[in-house]
Amino acid sequence: MVFSSKVATVVVNYRTPGLAVCCVTALVAERVALPGLRVVVVDGGSADGSADHLRKALGRDEFRDWVELLPLDINGGFGWANNQAILRLMQGSDPPDFIHLLNPDTEIEPGAVTRLKDFLLARPEVGAVGSQLLEPDGSPTGSAFTFPSISGELARGARTAAISRLLGVRETALEPRERPCEVDWATGASVMFRTAALKDSGLFDDGFFLYHEEVELMWRLRRAGWSIWHEPASRVKHVGGAATGVHSRPSIGAPRPRRPAYWYRSRRRFFALTRGRVTALSAGIGWVVGHLLWRVRAALGLARKEGRVDRELGDQIRHSIVPRGDDCRHAAPAIDTPPGEPPAWSRWGL
Repeated sequence: MVFSSKVATVVVNYRTPGLAVCCVTALVAERVALPGLRVVVVDGGSADGSADHLRKALGRDEFRDWVELLPLDINGGFGWANNQAILRLMQGSDPPDFIHLLNPDTEIEPGAVTRLKDFLLARPEVGAVGSQLLEPDGSPTGSAFTFPSISGELARGARTAAISRLLGVRETALEPRERPCEVDWATGASVMFRTAALKDSGLFDDGFFLYHEEVELMWRLRRAGWSIWHEPASRVKHVGGAATGVHSRPSIGAPRPRRPAYWYRSRRRFFALTRGRVTALSAGIGWVVGHLLWRVRAALGLARKEGRVDRELGDQIRHSIVPRGDDCRHAAPAIDTPPGEPPAWSRWGL
C-alpha cells in the first residue's frame, strides 16, 4: 500500500488498549488537514489480550487503510518499541519526512499534529518539536524541560528554593509559554521528529528500558547540531503514567507511589552515557546529600512533606549512584538497522 503523506504517528501501547483506541480515534479528524496521515499502533508485548483487542477495534472501517497494528512478542521498553515502528517506516517504500510519537493515554486537540508538521517545515534547523500537554481539566502541565545536572540533582533532593537559587539551578520543567521556544528537551508524550535528524543521531538508545530515553535522544540531536523546540499551539490532553502508575497523584499527606527500579537505573544511565561515570556518580551522591538536608529541615518543621516519593532514599542508593560498565555503552540503532533485534538492556542482563 502506498501513502502520499510524509507524516506518520507511532502509538506504543502496553496494557492500555482502550486508551490507545481513543487516542487513535482523536486522530481521525486530523486527517482532514493531513489526508495521507498514517498511524502505526505498536503493542509492546502486553501479553494480556491487548493485541487482539486492538486488532478488532482498529479493523473498523474508519481506520482501514491508514492505521496499522504492529504486535511485538516481548516488552522491550518504550524506546525499543518505538524503534521497531520507526525502522519499518523508514525502510519501507514511502518513508515519512516526519515521525510523530504519541502516548496512548493522550487525546489531541484539533490541529495538534498539523501544527507540529508546519513548525518543522518552516524551520529546517529543528530536529524535534514537542506539544503542550494539558491536564484532563485543560490546565497546562510540564512539557518542556532543562537537562539534568549535578547541581540540579542536589537541588532536586533538597527541595528548597533557596538552595536552587544559590546554585543557579533552572527549573526542570519550564513555565507554560504562549509562543514557541527553543528548549533542552521536549515531552516524549507528543513529539515530532524530522527523520533527517534521526538519520544523523540514530534512534532511541535501547539500553534504556523506560524513562529518560527521550532525554538522551534529544541530547544526541543537539550534539549533532539540531535544535529542539516546544510549540504551545499544539495541544494534547494527557492522563500520564497510565501504564506504570509512576505519576499517579497520591492522597493528601501521603507520599507519591514508589518508583520502579528501572526509573533510577535509567537516570543513572543518562548521566553516564552523556557525561561519563564520574558525573553519574556525582549526580547520584548530590541527590542523596540534598535529600539528607531536606530530612533535617523536615525534622525541624521547616520543610513540607508533600511531594515526597515512597522509599526514595533507599532506592536511590541501591539503583542510581554507582554506574555499571554497560551504562557507558551506546545502543542507539542507525536508521538502516534491520528491525527485530532484542533490546540492548535485555542482552546485557539488566
